[in-house]
Amino acid sequence: MSTQAIHEVATRTRTAATTDLKLEVVVIPVSDVDRARRFYESLGWRLDADFASGDDWRLVQMTPPGSPCSVMFGKGFTPAAPGSVQGTFLVVDDLEAARATLVGQGVDVSEVFHFDGNLLRVAGTKGRVPGPDPDGRSYFSFASFSDPDGNSWLLQEVKTRLPGRGLSSDVATLTELLRETEERHGGYEPTAPKHHWSEWYAAYIVARERGRTPDDAATEAALNVERSRDRVPG
Repeated sequence: MSTQAIHEVATRTRTAATTDLKLEVVVIPVSDVDRARRFYESLGWRLDADFASGDDWRLVQMTPPGSPCSVMFGKGFTPAAPGSVQGTFLVVDDLEAARATLVGQGVDVSEVFHFDGNLLRVAGTKGRVPGPDPDGRSYFSFASFSDPDGNSWLLQEVKTRLPGRGLSSDVATLTELLRETEERHGGYEPTAPKHHWSEWYAAYIVARERGRTPDDAATEAALNVERSRDRVPG
């Protein structure tokens, strides 16, 4: 799929969506719950929950650093075969740094690679070409590793997101977003009803992080101010 085609799909999807549907949890089938927990803890993943009921049911939830989505694994709650989940993506800003961190934690991580002809494959090594994407593009450079059961993960480097895919959560991007928000609010404020700047800033930033254009985000921010006024008792 070409970059232009990706842009077009993202635009159509964003236009058609009417309700936020946030991916919350990915289920990872494992054979040994304690071993899996130790492995993911060694990566610095946060332990959110560890529940058990007798000897036949257990559920562990963990979250990768900086991720809004968690993983669940355990005993007695999924029929999937251990190791059958392949190529789950972990997005990073700096692939080499992320790989070095995992290697330092004792994880067997592949060398950095890209795919021949940009034909992505989430299982096996077919089509992998050594080295990062020759053009240095976001989304096209990878490394991979697996947990003790063979569930595999793809580290994907994303420095700049495509339209409709939100924004990266690094300091430089957030700084630029705050400056943009300030500038847009400055254009809105002279003719706006009385409001606290936070009502406009919060709505604008959330909209931009969800992939809205600056104009659409400004519209949503203004609507949030109006809703805030409507909620104030007369």
